[in-house]
Amino acid sequence: MSSIENVLKKMDDIVDQCKHQNLRAGYFAVLYRFVTLRIKKGIDNGEFDDNDRMEQLDTLFAQRFFDAFDAYYNNSGKPVTKSWQHAFDSAQSPDYIVMQHMLLGINAHINLDLGIAAAETMEGKDLELIHHDYDHINAILASLVDEVTSNMSRISLFFGPLIRLAGNADDMLVKFSIIAARDGAWEFALKYTAARDKELAIRERDKKISNLAGRLTSSGPLLSFILKIIRWGEFRPLQTNMNRLAGIIK
Repeated sequence: MSSIENVLKKMDDIVDQCKHQNLRAGYFAVLYRFVTLRIKKGIDNGEFDDNDRMEQLDTLFAQRFFDAFDAYYNNSGKPVTKSWQHAFDSAQSPDYIVMQHMLLGINAHINLDLGIAAAETMEGKDLELIHHDYDHINAILASLVDEVTSNMSRISLFFGPLIRLAGNADDMLVKFSIIAARDGAWEFALKYTAARDKELAIRERDKKISNLAGRLTSSGPLLSFILKIIRWGEFRPLQTNMNRLAGIIK
């Protein structure tokens, strides 16, 4: 990807593919498309410390998602990290709610991909110089996730009242923290930058993040029952739910 405009074109293609092929990975794709649009707006408005550098980070960051998606769904032949493998495998199943699919995408992309992209953007330079802009990306994501969560009733009839009943049954689902993900990803970016064996650093981090993904899809009896009822309230066709999700974010 050479520009953020090209990133958005590819995102449009992925969203369309998910709609046409009924791929639940489309829920994260819709969310991520709007994150990219918001970052583009920030670049156009000069919100970042270094807007050219931010565009480079955005394109490197997005390319990791594109590579994973194309490898899994379009047989590109490239390897898929365990974190994305878990997210895409879970998207094949009707057993998870819309919010779980979005969180699985966020987990793979923020906890693994963002740190790598930040380090690659600043290769040969002081990584700390990009820390503020890095946090700004995560603030954008967090605000969009909050907006979606607050308006999930437009997609999921029972999400609002029922998810609160879960209490502490599953902290990773009910209390998944974008801030915690951001901070952990930054620590990994520092470790990855300093690592002599980059591939080993990715594999070790990927194993941890894929285990975290497992916590998002494994639940005890109480939460499993609640999620089953929530799924009943997400009865509309996938294309309709994706359009409603896009409407929430707008």
